[in-house]
Amino acid sequence: MSSCAVPVAPAPPALKDLPKVAGDLKSELEGFSSSKLKNAETQEKIVLPSAEDLAAEKTEKALIEGIAKFDPAKLKHTETQEKNPLPDKDAVQQEKTHQNLLSGVEHFDKTTMKHAQTSEKIILPNTEVIEQEKAQSNLLSGIENFDSTKLKHAETQEKNPLPTKEVIDQEKSA
Repeated sequence: MSSCAVPVAPAPPALKDLPKVAGDLKSELEGFSSSKLKNAETQEKIVLPSAEDLAAEKTEKALIEGIAKFDPAKLKHTETQEKNPLPDKDAVQQEKTHQNLLSGVEHFDKTTMKHAQTSEKIILPNTEVIEQEKAQSNLLSGIENFDSTKLKHAETQEKNPLPTKEVIDQEKSA
């Protein structure tokens, strides 16, 4: 005979362990009447899919069913043609020439070279060009370093005065 353990329900908490409720809240809860509640209508909103959603779902379902029911025996056998284009004679010759040039540069013997002395020639500008540059630099420095405090005050005299209002009125009436 085997004994089977029956689970025992946990003991209820002691009165001292229960949370304390404030007196005024307790009196409100005891005097609560459900007749004081307002009646509210519940509106359930069920959003139905649109016609486009249904059509798209039907199309997708038909496509998946078509893939699942596909019979590979209906396929036709095809021959695969492998194409490996080899380079033509000109391309091969160019590659060989390029490789020969590279190997020639890499394996060049520097001991067979002769020593050469390079002479640098410095061509200076003639005197006319130097004078032109001096004149231009003097002009620029004169403009940049101009002292405006050395200027004298001048009175402007108007030599072509505008006619007065009376003269204009006389010409209009004439």
